[in-house]
Amino acid sequence: MTSRERVLLALDHKQSDRVAVDLGGHRSSGIAAIAYRKLRARLGLPERDLRVYDPVQQLAVVENDVLDLFGVDTVELGRAFDNEPGLWVDWQLPDGSPCKMPHWASPVRADDGGWEILSASGRVIGRMPAGALYFEQTFFPLAHSGSTLSLQGAMDECLWTAIGSPPGPLAAGLQGRSLLRKRAREFRQNTDRAIIGLFGGNLVELGQFLFRHDNFFMMLAAEPRRAHRFLDEVVELHLANLERYLADVGEYIDIIVFGDDMGTQAGPQFSPDMYREFFMPRHRKMWQRARELADVRVMLHCCGGVRPLLDDMIDAGLDAVNPVQISCEGMDAEGLKRDFGSRLTFWGGGCDTRSLLNTATPAEVREHVHVQLQKLSPGGGFVFQQVHNILADVPPENVAAMYEAVREFNGS
Repeated sequence: MTSRERVLLALDHKQSDRVAVDLGGHRSSGIAAIAYRKLRARLGLPERDLRVYDPVQQLAVVENDVLDLFGVDTVELGRAFDNEPGLWVDWQLPDGSPCKMPHWASPVRADDGGWEILSASGRVIGRMPAGALYFEQTFFPLAHSGSTLSLQGAMDECLWTAIGSPPGPLAAGLQGRSLLRKRAREFRQNTDRAIIGLFGGNLVELGQFLFRHDNFFMMLAAEPRRAHRFLDEVVELHLANLERYLADVGEYIDIIVFGDDMGTQAGPQFSPDMYREFFMPRHRKMWQRARELADVRVMLHCCGGVRPLLDDMIDAGLDAVNPVQISCEGMDAEGLKRDFGSRLTFWGGGCDTRSLLNTATPAEVREHVHVQLQKLSPGGGFVFQQVHNILADVPPENVAAMYEAVREFNGS
């Protein structure tokens, strides 16, 4: 069975030859570059140039030797561009290690010895102070009522939307669409892994990125007409981008990833009624349009305790949810599998990263992963990955133990 077949069976809620595995297939299943350097050394793999493909989160490109060793079944479309001329420039990680950074991000030194990311206009939109491990958003372009920026103008001044993400050359406006189609076609011909296309299509998060969390929540509660107007404009923009994106790569990807964090540690950020009023109809429109444009499965990256929203998200057309944050209220794996497992694929939940992967012993990691696999894998509808990214403080022996446990469970 090929990796692509294995992942698609999981999405069809069918048992395959083994549990499908994801590492680095999207921006919330990856590994921090600092941890990745240590992992390669722990595995006895040769040193290579570290490439930071996600500047904000400081995530590394996971190379084929690691993917092969861990039996990973997925790959992200942006990897088709890794060898494009002029893509990478020299930089250094927060621990001083040399690395490569996409040249369009180009962080600059700050007065405190940290780093800043600037928008095209020269505004500081993100900072990583000395001693920190990733960038934080510092400017919210629509936070003040006097702003005259258009939606696109505001996105150009926002850390999460101004800095190109994979596939980088397209997102950064460096290359034409013909190159995107060519590289995507070549990539499809040269891998049997399931190819994931990152799209975004954020609604909740875009409101928070642009207005700031407090302002956006107040708009939803106190100015619903204004919120609907904003979200209608956002959806119009997303649908236009979706048309172009899937026209170019739809036949070469298997899964399209949307993003909208809607949970906290204690439950949803808002009520199910508010989800149904503001977001569910718009999610439905985008997810259905994606299926009309291409033969793809729809996955939503959605952090937090979102169990009360899952029925509505399934009704809106969701195939898979990630990262299945099992430490949150209502997100125990056994209950999720029992109540939603026949209708929704759980892409994640394989290992708790909040308080276990970074602090436990390798033996404790292996035991925990075995328990999660026993809960989530029966009957398909599950793709293994840890809860969100492997951060810089995770010991490499714990990362190795996590994938050793998966290999043991799979009998390989």
